[in-house]
Amino acid sequence: MAKFIALDIAFQLARALGPVLSQVALHDRDLAGQLRRAGTSAPSCMSEGAQRAGKDRLHLYRTAGGSAAEVRTQLKVAVAWGYVDESVAAPVIELADRLVGIVWRLTHPRR
Repeated sequence: MAKFIALDIAFQLARALGPVLSQVALHDRDLAGQLRRAGTSAPSCMSEGAQRAGKDRLHLYRTAGGSAAEVRTQLKVAVAWGYVDESVAAPVIELADRLVGIVWRLTHPRR
């Protein structure tokens, strides 16, 4: 079975997000809930998309990319509001950025 790097990165993002969620939840349960949902959506949609074809696949990949972008933004908000230290959030944001980039390439192939 071929390795699907985008899905691996989505799982890395979910793992890295776990400890940060706990910190955010201490300050803002709503933001933590949004992060949890977006962090769950990225690998879920990548996995489901890998099993689909055509427009279904692209739609799910775009949704995964949107969820990763949402994680990135929500973490930047958490840092801005002092819920999480930037040094803690930076590696998670980097994974989210990486997934967004890979999904962009999956959904916008070079012609």
